[in-house]
Parts: sequence; structure tokens; C-alpha cells
Amino acid sequence: MPHCRIGRARFNKTGGFALIEILVAVSVLAISLVVILQLFSGGLKARKLSEQYTRGVFHAREKMAEILLDPDLSEGETEGQFEDDYQWQAVITLVVSEEDEQKLPVDLLNVALKVTWRDGEKEKTFFIDTLKVAEKDKAS
Repeated sequence: MPHCRIGRARFNKTGGFALIEILVAVSVLAISLVVILQLFSGGLKARKLSEQYTRGVFHAREKMAEILLDPDLSEGETEGQFEDDYQWQAVITLVVSEEDEQKLPVDLLNVALKVTWRDGEKEKTFFIDTLKVAEKDKAS
């Protein structure tokens, strides 16, 4: 009868994971998760900032169109507030060069509009400006 050996099975020394390998793997996983979460958080902040600027641009274009449609547009400064805590300020100035003053049959007005809003402790601002041709003021 052949000789049978019954006993403990031998384990290959390279077949399992050492404690240090498990610690390194967990550390790499933790660092990767932190980086991924920071990238996600940065993306959310960028989306919020983009949304605020988009709203500011929308308000500026809306107010600029309203100002330019005013038939009695004249020099001066006006300001106001939108219903979502965005403020605006418009400055209208007459553009005059001494040599063109008598030659031009129309007035050239510079319309500068500033929209501001608060983002936490910081104040954000968006500027837009344009020129408008208006009938010459008959009083001058």
C-alpha cells in the first residue's frame, strides 16, 4: 500500500497579503477619495459662481435694453435693485469732442451700467457699456 501523508496543507508564502500591503492599499484609496471629493466640491463652487455671473449678465442686458429704449434719455446717474438682491447703477454721459461739437447733428451718449451682488463676504461686479445716438438737445 502506498504511503499517504495526511497533515497540514502547506501555504505558499507569496499567496496572501501582508499587513503592510493592506495599509498601503487603504492609504492610496483614502488619498484618492479625498482628491475626488475636493474636485467635486470645486466643481460645485464653479457652478455657483457661473450661475451668479450669468444672472448678473442677464440683469445687465435687461436693464441696458430698458435704458436704451427710453426716448427721453439724458445725462445723469440712476440706480436701483432687482428683486433677487442684485443692484444696478447706470451713468449716462454726453460724449463731446470740441471739434465735432458743431459738426454732428446728433448727440452721442455713453451709457455705462454696473450690476453688483454679494457672494458671502465678497461683492461681485459686472460692467457693461455702450453708446447711443440721440437727437441733439435743442436747448444747447
